Amino acid sequence: MEKQFVNINGIKTAYIEMGTGEETVLILHGWGTNIETMMAVVNILKDKYRVFAYDAPGFGESEDPPSTWGTQDYADFALAFMDFFQLERPHCIGHSFGGKTLTLVSGEHEDRVNKLILIDASGVAPKRPLSYYWKVYSFKTLRFLYKALFFWKDKDKVMETFYKKYGSDDYKASEGVMRKTFVKVVNENTDHIFPKIKAPTLLIWGENDEDTPLFMAKVFEEKIPDAGLVILKGGHYSYIDDYGTFKAVLQSFL
Repeated sequence: MEKQFVNINGIKTAYIEMGTGEETVLILHGWGTNIETMMAVVNILKDKYRVFAYDAPGFGESEDPPSTWGTQDYADFALAFMDFFQLERPHCIGHSFGGKTLTLVSGEHEDRVNKLILIDASGVAPKRPLSYYWKVYSFKTLRFLYKALFFWKDKDKVMETFYKKYGSDDYKASEGVMRKTFVKVVNENTDHIFPKIKAPTLLIWGENDEDTPLFMAKVFEEKIPDAGLVILKGGHYSYIDDYGTFKAVLQSFL
């Protein structure tokens, strides 16, 4: 696989194009990953379809966004990518955050998406046990004490050190504008748009997904008018964990 590069809205964007079929498929990866994580899906489709995938801004080999982005900005970017390559109503496949992005694309622009496949997608608010709120309260208290303890030092540097020690793994892995983007994106839900999605929608979920648990899939299925759910044996990367079943289901749906 060799990536190519194109300028989309001023952002140098890495992408691949494979296959020469009459129908087109656009594939979006999840948060913190890249095109490579979706090659298992690309390889299923490239012999029959014209397949596109890209590294979203801030990931893989694509440039960072110019400012703090939210999910809507990533959806607008997906539409700009489709416009650039003149992709008319492609089938759209999104894993995790890529699926969340596509809920906005398909819900706000029903004429732009043919069939929609969401794999272990985010976009539904998680259920928060009491222990979660205790953890958040403790974290905020620790942050306050940390700032007070090093009050004579540069505030930004103190907070940078604090988050490197105590922040979440995704937060630690991000830097600069992508750190602020992560904070914004992780607090956004898109379930308000689900009823507006008109595309036939296939939901594929891992029964043991801990990042986007199975109850979230039920929300997608209930709120999207034309949606069906297939549960695979696996976790958040169910399309890899149960690849044979995934391949059969995907090919049948398309």
